[in-house]
Amino acid sequence: MQTHFSKAQLATRDGERANAILRSCVHCGFCNAVCPTYQVLGDELDGPRGRIYLIKGLLEQADGGATGKAPSVAQTHLDRCLTCRACETACPSGVAYGELLEIGRAAVERRVKRRPLDRLMRFWLGLVAPSVRWFPRWAALGRWFRWALPKSVAAVVPQRAEASKAPLSAPKAFQGQVLLLRGCVQRQATPVTQAAAIRCFNDRGLQVVLAEGEGCCGGLNLHLGQTRQAFDAMRRNLDALEPHLDGARWIVSAASGCGVTVKDYGRLLADDAKYAALAARVASMSRDLAEAVAASPPAELGLQSGVPGRRVAWHAPCTLQHGQRVTGIVERLLAEAGHELVPVEDAHLCCGSAGTYSVLQPELAERLRQDKLANLMAADPDVIATANVGCQMHLASAACRPVVHWIELLGS
Repeated sequence: MQTHFSKAQLATRDGERANAILRSCVHCGFCNAVCPTYQVLGDELDGPRGRIYLIKGLLEQADGGATGKAPSVAQTHLDRCLTCRACETACPSGVAYGELLEIGRAAVERRVKRRPLDRLMRFWLGLVAPSVRWFPRWAALGRWFRWALPKSVAAVVPQRAEASKAPLSAPKAFQGQVLLLRGCVQRQATPVTQAAAIRCFNDRGLQVVLAEGEGCCGGLNLHLGQTRQAFDAMRRNLDALEPHLDGARWIVSAASGCGVTVKDYGRLLADDAKYAALAARVASMSRDLAEAVAASPPAELGLQSGVPGRRVAWHAPCTLQHGQRVTGIVERLLAEAGHELVPVEDAHLCCGSAGTYSVLQPELAERLRQDKLANLMAADPDVIATANVGCQMHLASAACRPVVHWIELLGS
């Protein structure tokens, strides 16, 4: 793709990177074939190729170059993007679409003033949802007044869950330590996931360490175009994790949405003189829970005596299969544990959760969830398993089968 950026724009990190990404696109359209929003809406501007053109025009406009569509048009279609990154998996040219989208969204936020209600909703989501302190309080309030909330907001208010009581003492056969991230929403909405992960690591001779002060990875703010808040969250995490790095084998996230962001810390903070080296180190040590469990010392994964295996419909979150490119591991672990994986059509497509997407784009999110649940339920499974708290909550709000994190199905 031909671009028209000025020397001044190319001298900036975002300008140089956007120019390189845009020039790697060859207009082939393979991305549209796997894009959930393009399949639903059928609009070229709601597919990756169209959004790439919108971002190109937006950035060139800002530099006084070629004329593209109005920034408000770009905002509409970039907002509809799930950031599922299925287009990256399909792209033969290796276009870093997710990275380009970050640049485009940040540029839109600088140039377009949103409607007051939209601004308020995004501000509230960016402030409350990532907060370890405030999210539990708002969630408790939301449970009381669920009946009065908009349907899209009520659907993501987590049910009351008991705190994890899993032991943190070192296992008898000590093989090392792992640093387990608790995140923000997951620790409140699905604490049983953390308990199951701790139990699994203890069974494999690995002690789990929790870092005091660790919280949101920054991904939620990043996807909202709130770059400053995202980077602040990342720096707080790095400060909390640093004292524990020397003794840890890996930094592990049980939420694939958090894991994909933490693995990207090195790139995101590359220009931060104080944190760049630490961010790169943390990124290099980061593993998804599936990667860590599969690479841990062997342990007995079979089901408890007398407990039959289940028919499991596996939903691979986009952040796992497209973002982290981790595929096949969970399926193998579940099969080795004695479960039967049922076939799922169009397994590469997003469920519609996508962080705050289900709140900000409820109609599209609901349509995508309906399609995903139809495919997951086609073979009549006993349970639906996934690897990200957002997907789990989104699917569970409309599913007629239990929706669990896959780690809960190991040894249970």
